[in-house]
Amino acid sequence: MSPKEREALERRIREHCGLGDTAGAVEVAVEGYGPELRRLLVTLLREPEPAREAFSIFCESLVRDLPGFRWESSFRTWAYRVARNVAYRMSTASSPRRDRGASQELVDLMHVERSGTAPWLQTSVKDRFRTLRAKLEPGERNLLVLRVDRRMSWLDVARALDGTQSSEGLHKKAAVLRQQFKSLKDRLRELARDERLISSASG
Repeated sequence: MSPKEREALERRIREHCGLGDTAGAVEVAVEGYGPELRRLLVTLLREPEPAREAFSIFCESLVRDLPGFRWESSFRTWAYRVARNVAYRMSTASSPRRDRGASQELVDLMHVERSGTAPWLQTSVKDRFRTLRAKLEPGERNLLVLRVDRRMSWLDVARALDGTQSSEGLHKKAAVLRQQFKSLKDRLRELARDERLISSASG
């Protein structure tokens, strides 16, 4: 791909993002950068099957994280970092879907069973996730946004929700929020099972 072609591709991806069309941006990105990112994953994981699984997880990560991308680098640079992180998790964990980070934990809980169509291109799946979130209480949604979408530390979450407390009070509030988030994950798991976004056997 020439520099001019890459520049045009970056512009198209950003235009979709500017319109709030994450699915469209991911589709353009995968079409343009997919081959080289697949080669990267094969190189890092050394086997075709894990690389295929990693590429699927990578695409799901794009759908989840792209709305928060700040464009402080090119999309390509950021996408390479995301792909490397996926490969690292797969090579170091017993299961490719056992990241301990809050964002990935939630993706694990809400993991979509694969069908013949890629999940990031399924509008119905995207809509079902939106419906799932809508079933949460406003306070639960707020906690989810701060901890998962914005990736705040627990102290920052506590500060965002009640910044008037002392340092000791914020630490106590953070501990309470951790427990609330644990309960929220259990609730999301049940909602996801009801919507058949995860299998009933998922633990």
